[in-house]
This record gives sequence, C-alpha cells and structure tokens, in this order.
Amino acid sequence: MKQQIVHIALIVDDYDEAIKFYTEKLNFNLLEDTPQSETKRWVLVAPKGSEECWLLLAKAVGNEQRSRVGDQTGGRVFLFLKTDDFWRDYSSMRDKGVKFIREPKTEGYGIVAVFADLYGNLWDLVELTNR
Repeated sequence: MKQQIVHIALIVDDYDEAIKFYTEKLNFNLLEDTPQSETKRWVLVAPKGSEECWLLLAKAVGNEQRSRVGDQTGGRVFLFLKTDDFWRDYSSMRDKGVKFIREPKTEGYGIVAVFADLYGNLWDLVELTNR
C-alpha cells in the first residue's frame, strides 16, 4: 500500500492577501485558483520544486474558523519549509519583510530559524544536514 499527504489546509482570512504573501514573500508558486462558489475557491500554493505536498488556502467561514486563523497549532511551529540554501532564502525573506521570531541557529540536524506567516502561524525555515 502507498499513501501520501498531498494537501494541508491552512485557514486564511482572505484568499488574495494569502496568495500575495506566499507568492511574493515566500516565492511559492500559485498552482491553482479555481472558484467553487461565489465565496469559496480552491487555492493551492507550494514552494518551487515541491511535487508532493501543497498548501490548500482555505478561507475561514464562521466565528470558530476565524478564531483559528494564525493559530492553528496553539502557538507551536506548524509547518517546516526545507531549503537547499538557508542563507539565500533567509536573506530573501527578511528583505521582503517576513518576520522572524527566532533567529538562525545551528543545530545537530542543520540550520533553522522560525518565522511567522502573514497571520502569525509559525514556520521553521530549515536546511537539513545528512537527512
């Protein structure tokens, strides 16, 4: 049996501002933006070169979902963005105004820094060594 995770839903406040953040600040590709109804869209974004797991930007509906925008994991790091060149991506993201919560640190597994997306969800930017 073969299974894989192909999409992770990320609750957002606004489709267009989320698309702009991920494509312009993080340099992701917009893979799909298909209307589903007058208020719902199927929006997929992914880092360049990502072939297996993409983010589904899902607009919050109702008070319960809106309360989760920016805090889907109770303040823990939610997603991990692996790079082949940490310093290139770190510098590019900082230059574009991405807010880093924890500065770069060398760990036994590689170099890592924590940043917040436009809503406050925490991400690791990481370049792994020997993995």
